[in-house]
Amino acid sequence: MDIPFFTQEVLPALNRGLLVSLELIVPAAILGFAGGVLLGVLRVFGGPLTRRLGNTYVGVLRGVPLAVQLMMVYYALPSIGIYFEPYGAALLSFILCSAAYHSEYIRGALLSIRQGQVRAAQALGMSMFQTVLWIIVPQAARRALPGCGNEIVYLIKYSSLAYLVTCMELMGEGKVIASNTFRYMEVFLVVGAYYLIMVTLASWLLRWLERRFAIPGFGTH
Repeated sequence: MDIPFFTQEVLPALNRGLLVSLELIVPAAILGFAGGVLLGVLRVFGGPLTRRLGNTYVGVLRGVPLAVQLMMVYYALPSIGIYFEPYGAALLSFILCSAAYHSEYIRGALLSIRQGQVRAAQALGMSMFQTVLWIIVPQAARRALPGCGNEIVYLIKYSSLAYLVTCMELMGEGKVIASNTFRYMEVFLVVGAYYLIMVTLASWLLRWLERRFAIPGFGTH
């Protein structure tokens, strides 16, 4: 085993890429979830036009591969005068895509809330906006957390596509080293280990959040 190769070439480059990956994953997870909540609310409680637009957005973003979305943002938008740096293009694509998937989990959770709660809140003098904001959304977000957590795990893995727009995250750094040294097996085994560790840690954190914010009596066995 070539220890200097790993300690002097592979690990420093992958650690550098790891930081970029985390700079993509963390804000994309937070903003994607927030966008998914907003989009889910609009799809359930919005007017006919709002629902139609929301459903169209989700249908397009879920139907078009993320790689194509990245190419559109980074390579196609400049043709109409809209430019993004590699990091910005990757982050925007991840947020938009994650929001579409999160909204599906949120929408299902919103529809699972009993309408009696809405009527009870309105009987207490709360407006529909207040009811959705303070009664419905907090419950729906907690119920949707397992599904949304699964989407965050997927986000960790498909963040590896950022190198397609020359954003040199973990996968991009690994590809450069492997191409330069032709030691694909060793390099990508380490890259895979990095992703496995990130997914394992994220899964542990998400399970803790599920237990922390679990609704008593809901989903228990």
